[in-house]
Amino acid sequence: MDFTITEDQQMYLELVRKFVKNEILPGVLKREEEHIFPEDIIEKAWEIGLMNLCVPESIKGYEVDIITSSLIVRELSYGDTGISTSAMCNDLANIVIAQHGTEEQKTRFLQPFVEKPLIAAFCLTEPGAGSDNASMKTFIRKQDDGTYLLNGEKCFITNASYASQFTIFCKVGKPDGLMIACIIIPSESILEADIVTQSSGGKEIVLKEGGTIMIGKPEDKLGQRLSNTAAVKFEDVVIDTTQIIGNRRLGFTYAIDVLDYARPMVAAIGVGLARRAFDITLEYTKERKQFGERICDLPVARDTLVSMWKRMEMAEMALMKAACKVESGDPDRGIYASLAKNVAAEAAIYCANEGLHLHGGYGFMTEYEISKLARDAHIIDIYEGVREVQDMIIGRELV
Repeated sequence: MDFTITEDQQMYLELVRKFVKNEILPGVLKREEEHIFPEDIIEKAWEIGLMNLCVPESIKGYEVDIITSSLIVRELSYGDTGISTSAMCNDLANIVIAQHGTEEQKTRFLQPFVEKPLIAAFCLTEPGAGSDNASMKTFIRKQDDGTYLLNGEKCFITNASYASQFTIFCKVGKPDGLMIACIIIPSESILEADIVTQSSGGKEIVLKEGGTIMIGKPEDKLGQRLSNTAAVKFEDVVIDTTQIIGNRRLGFTYAIDVLDYARPMVAAIGVGLARRAFDITLEYTKERKQFGERICDLPVARDTLVSMWKRMEMAEMALMKAACKVESGDPDRGIYASLAKNVAAEAAIYCANEGLHLHGGYGFMTEYEISKLARDAHIIDIYEGVREVQDMIIGRELV
């Protein structure tokens, strides 16, 4: 495993760091307080090539490998993990098309994201099926004319309120069926639909092909407030066979492939947040004095800073190994993706919490960024599989 940064990767790092410095960090606390989805920043990220990293060269004209994608997500997360989550979720929704779609499907479903700053939503979690995806109830049922009807409800869906395309995992035939399919409701259908925005902030999307998508009001979250999250309900949505990705019986396998790709990205989010928490805490402890000394010079505070740094660096090493494993398609990539996700989530929570502690009473005030980071950090331990699920995966692979 080579830790040397290539010229192309260095170019991306410089580009993202400049973007974070100029576009994200200025006013980040004000935007977070207003709890408004930053469409302008997402569009700027698309304009400079920081979105849709998984789209293959055949569609986009150039390729971004998983290691470089992880570095980009890490740097975006240094600015705000809500923004990086929304940006990364385009890839979460579209990687299954890139990996398992036909060439016609890649062109139909991925080309629009190259041409316009569109948002995608990945629909897997349900009210009764969080970590246990096999318990999902959303399903498609075949009709006499060969099309399918989609019915069901998904929850905690990132980008749902702004999505122009939905990637949905669902049962086949009946809610308690064993087979899972992956289907796409394409941007062309959403953009041509009749959309009614409700007073609650939700919306009703009536599709011309048939059926309705109901988007719930945006969730009021503890953290990552610059990322949009809402419930999605599908009512008799007409699906034709061209909207089914790959084999309609292998959706569970495809979901595993998606999560193997996504978990290093989530780890990158954790590393970015941990590094931001460490940097602002180090800066604060260098400036503030107690007992006649800088806080950073007090042995107990310095021990905490060392612990923060060690966890941050170990998380980055785990991230890079996982990214290399996934990039090369190693058979054991899943265990390292889970390891990286867990280690990075732990580092993010530890660095944010200990950083807040070293800020003292000021850390508890919302005008200090460390309080925001402490709230943002906890979801990293939850989405794309809670730590216990990652431990289950690791344990299964070990034995």
